[in-house]
Amino acid sequence: MMKAAFFLTFFLSVVIYTTNGANRSTGDPAKTVTLGNRTLSLSLAYGNKASIVSLVVNGQKVISSEDGIFTSVNVGGTVYSSLHLQSAPVLTKSNHVIKVSGIQYGDSKVTIHEQWIFTTTDGSIDWVIERRCSEPLQVEASASPQFNFDDMNVWEGAYQGYGGLAWFYLFNEKLCTYGVHTMASSFWNSKSGNGLDITVAAPGKKVAMKYTRTAENRLAYAVTVADQEMLPRYDSGTNRRRFIRGRTDVWAPYTMTAGNSVQRIRISYFDVHKRYGRGKFTGIDGARVSAVLNTISRIGVIDSLHFGGNSWHTPYGPICLHEQYIAQLGLGIDDPAYLKGYQSCLDFYRDHAIKPDGRVFSRWAYTDEDMMPGQGNKEGFYEAQWGILMDANPDFVSNVAELYDLTGDKHWVSGQQGACERVLDWILKRDSNGNGLVEMMTDSEQQKRSSDWIDIIWASYENAFVNAKLYHALTKWAAIERQLANDDKAAYYEAFAGRLKTSFNKPTNDGGFWDEEHGCYVHWIDKDKSVHGRNMVTPVNFMAIAYGICDDGARKKRILDNIETQMQQEKLFFWPLAMTSYAPGEGSASQYPFPAYENGDLFLSWGSVGVKAYADYKPALAVQYVKNVLKQYSKDGLAFQRYGRLKQDGLGDDILSGNSLSIVGLYQAIYGINPRYNRLYLDPHITSELTGTVLRYNFRGDQLTISLDSNSYAVSNKLFRITAPKDFGFWATGDQLCYFDGSSSGCSLEVSSPGPLTIVVKEWGPGKMDWVQRIDKPLAKPLHYIIHQLKPRHDYLLSVNGKSVKKMRSDEKGDMVMDHPGLAGSVRMTLRTAGAGAE
Repeated sequence: MMKAAFFLTFFLSVVIYTTNGANRSTGDPAKTVTLGNRTLSLSLAYGNKASIVSLVVNGQKVISSEDGIFTSVNVGGTVYSSLHLQSAPVLTKSNHVIKVSGIQYGDSKVTIHEQWIFTTTDGSIDWVIERRCSEPLQVEASASPQFNFDDMNVWEGAYQGYGGLAWFYLFNEKLCTYGVHTMASSFWNSKSGNGLDITVAAPGKKVAMKYTRTAENRLAYAVTVADQEMLPRYDSGTNRRRFIRGRTDVWAPYTMTAGNSVQRIRISYFDVHKRYGRGKFTGIDGARVSAVLNTISRIGVIDSLHFGGNSWHTPYGPICLHEQYIAQLGLGIDDPAYLKGYQSCLDFYRDHAIKPDGRVFSRWAYTDEDMMPGQGNKEGFYEAQWGILMDANPDFVSNVAELYDLTGDKHWVSGQQGACERVLDWILKRDSNGNGLVEMMTDSEQQKRSSDWIDIIWASYENAFVNAKLYHALTKWAAIERQLANDDKAAYYEAFAGRLKTSFNKPTNDGGFWDEEHGCYVHWIDKDKSVHGRNMVTPVNFMAIAYGICDDGARKKRILDNIETQMQQEKLFFWPLAMTSYAPGEGSASQYPFPAYENGDLFLSWGSVGVKAYADYKPALAVQYVKNVLKQYSKDGLAFQRYGRLKQDGLGDDILSGNSLSIVGLYQAIYGINPRYNRLYLDPHITSELTGTVLRYNFRGDQLTISLDSNSYAVSNKLFRITAPKDFGFWATGDQLCYFDGSSSGCSLEVSSPGPLTIVVKEWGPGKMDWVQRIDKPLAKPLHYIIHQLKPRHDYLLSVNGKSVKKMRSDEKGDMVMDHPGLAGSVRMTLRTAGAGAE
């Protein structure tokens, strides 16, 4: 009966039928066949041409033209395509398979033979293209196939297989073209909720895709399959430009080899809201949150091996390797494809962006115009013209460490170990006086060279900006060294971080960065002991707080209160790079008078550390600045490099994915979502207006639900749920659930359950552990508990529902094992110390 029902369903959902009629455009006899399923329908014309003339996605017609989808090659400027065949093809049908053979196009010199095979299933349409080329061809361009969508507005964008985004909002003029190396594209429209997955499998071949806004305002999407990776055509001599204007030839010519090739294209529908929906937002505009994280956060991904903060749309297409938040963006993007793609990218950077001595090139770009003369390599990595930007070294390590937390992939991070050690050791050697503060390549601001992300301010010698980033990298990486069984290296990095922190916090008259007079950490100190950047440089001060360098409550309060007082006075919607002006001579002449660019404008890329700094102190203020950014997004899409201080207007064509970082900070510091290598750590700082928020979050292939209420936080998957009144960690796999108390990296309570289970933690401490187990339906087997991190060989009293049950003893590791019946209902369990009892 079940089999009959299945086949009936399949029969009803898969449709194939043929028609004969007149071709409206040529008058030639036309034959069409329509095939599809519940959510897809396409019409194939196979008269004197072979093309798909109609594609309907979930009831929405997205292609309706004679050249809707076809194949082609461009040889010597002549385009040969399946729209103009040398003879009529032959169509055969068998159940839900359609085969079109005899597709032949070209001329006496060029001949392409193809066979198309379509297989329709309930979930997709598979299209196999078998192509034969009789002799090698020098090809200007090829499409196998090209999709011509009816309008640029059919889709908002296309997510790439590596986690990037072709965002059509940025195709702001006709003949904009963007080319990437990927095998998958997911077109989406948040308004209709319709999505279209297109994946290409071509064993032994390389796949590239390009997107063009045509002269007719259609969206042309072309797939190229070749023996070698497609090389960008522009610019001559560098060949790195992925985005071009006024043209469609983004790829350089290549040789199409003679012989046979096969590729499979899978076309399928998806529900945008089901795949990318983020849950229920309370007290904040969830639609805008989703929009920012689904678009702005991704635009710094230029191609499959090139991730950064600057958009592929930027004229010279730079990537700044001196940005520590590229992995952190993945926390908010919440897409496994981004994380996997960034792993490949960091492997590429490891192999090509690090010099033999451990120095990390600070940038990559389409062109060499920003390069320090002679300081680059053939892959396009280089030192910037403004100076040796030292933060590239710690930022490489921070991104590796942050990405490891997001993926938990120990095998991958072990492959980065040698590189990270080399990169750290290079910069740690820059501490010539042994005070824990590394020194820049310049000794004085009078040398007019920069050393960090704020690249036309002349920070020199001992730079707080770079050292704050280094502290963050050292503390993150030392923990990984311990996991990789290198305790000596871990101890070395921890000790260095300790010296750095101590010196960092000293007053400026004692060689540190704390400026008591101005109530802030300064930007840098020259070798002659002169103090510079006393103007409350916000990234320096936010990083000092957010990264745990400043743990003096009075200092934190003074910094954050002073910033907020001035913010209110000027009515700024976001924090500027500096609250007041750099002194004359501390920056390029172009930065004066104040405010100008890096001397006082608003850069949203420092939103996550700003939100983090305020979240622990006054979370309502942090939330307010998040709302300010979302409001600005509704006005202009955040499609700018920065915002001017005086008019608070968008400036600069260098669009930054960092504009989304305050929203990432909302996820990480306010909602408290912090993936760790062995758990999801939840550490919320929500305000009363955010209570009732319920988020969906992808974690290691598991769809989690995170519920946030006042002093009650919960994480659940399909089988398990943990609720607690404070921060905790969650891990579940198979029938095993682990509760991590607070920020501990070790499991505190482990339970194996054959069915759904809720654990409500009431209290957890060294002397008392109190929790409730809830089971809706009786379980087939008892629950198996292991309580960890107890005092070794110590006696404890177990109570169930307030009644003492028995005395139990922990083992030599501090573990205790017990079983409890899997009966339906709620049971309160309490474990208390029973006195000294230790041997």
